Amino acid sequence: MNPVSAVLKQLIADRRTVKPEAFNSKPVPKEIILEMLEAANWAPTHGMTEPWRFVIFSGEKGVEQFGQLHAGIYQQETPSEQYLQKKYDTLLHKPDNASNVIVIIMKRGDNKNIPENEEMAATACAVQNMLLTAAAHQVAAYWGTGGMCYHPAMKTTLGFDEQDKIIGFLYLGYSNQEHPKGCRNTPIEKKITWR
Repeated sequence: MNPVSAVLKQLIADRRTVKPEAFNSKPVPKEIILEMLEAANWAPTHGMTEPWRFVIFSGEKGVEQFGQLHAGIYQQETPSEQYLQKKYDTLLHKPDNASNVIVIIMKRGDNKNIPENEEMAATACAVQNMLLTAAAHQVAAYWGTGGMCYHPAMKTTLGFDEQDKIIGFLYLGYSNQEHPKGCRNTPIEKKITWR
């Protein structure tokens, strides 16, 4: 195996999810965020639609703004009989230790010959490129879809159209916790069929 392949294989295997509560509030340099976004822009894309879009909340004020936005949408859109103060507080404070929160959007283009699932897949590939770049810089990352992620109010509040889809929130930061070891429950040989 050539050295570049070995490094790439190891980077892919070592990438891990770290939850935001394990972050330590240390800021991720803007240059690394820009490098992650540039890597995202090289994801595969059918018909060159490049459907990925990102809304970035940066720094202490930015992540606080995201927490308030997220919790505020929950408070506004949840019927009073279903509203839980604990959930509101969780959404409000989840990003507290993050350096950045990036909202990931699949921007649906006008070419309806390209199926939506291909646009979603392209956007997910863009996020994987971001996650691998983050891992190369020892940046902790968490791709979450909880809370009000899929609620239409989140999308409209951020200025996106009905046909667009938010596919997650990417929390970024640094962590003092030991890097978790990678494992898979099933070897690849049990997931393939040769014909």
